Amino acid sequence: MMLAAQSHGFLSPTGVEIAFVLVGIATLSAALVTVTTKQLVHAALWLVVALGGLAVEYLLLTAEFIAWVQVLIYVGSVVVLLLFGLMLTRAPIGRSPDADSGNRWAALVVAVAAAATLVWVVVDAFRATWINLDGASQGSTKVTGEILFSHWVLPFEALSVLLLAALVGAIVLSRRSSSTTTSAANGRAPR
Repeated sequence: MMLAAQSHGFLSPTGVEIAFVLVGIATLSAALVTVTTKQLVHAALWLVVALGGLAVEYLLLTAEFIAWVQVLIYVGSVVVLLLFGLMLTRAPIGRSPDADSGNRWAALVVAVAAAATLVWVVVDAFRATWINLDGASQGSTKVTGEILFSHWVLPFEALSVLLLAALVGAIVLSRRSSSTTTSAANGRAPR
């Protein structure tokens, strides 16, 4: 019995590993639909599915804090901000022929080059890194909180200011186009 428990390897995956691969495939599929759809609102909703899939992947990796941060910040804030931006700028709801610039091959080349560069940088950076399995879990709330509040407070706050500026910019653009439309309808010069 002990031999069977120790023989776990690549060819005998656990349920968590199978779930990880299945959720990863679903997340990748949602991400591909996000960048290939011609409807902006559908792209935003598929982005919710892709980001939610990433949160599930973090849960499967026992990084609960990171999973909830993923849900709260990305799904809860970024996507809501994106949808508000679409509403405030009066972007087309249905199929938008302007959503495709015809540069699919150039975009594919850039995406593959960026992915290859990212993989190379990550592999090179962590090639000689050893994980201490006796210490606290790297995805635990304690370790993540210590790292977040000691090293990443300023970038986190800068991101919140950037998102607020994007929302204010969308409101300004929507008011400017509505005042131009109203002025043109009344026969006045726009301000």
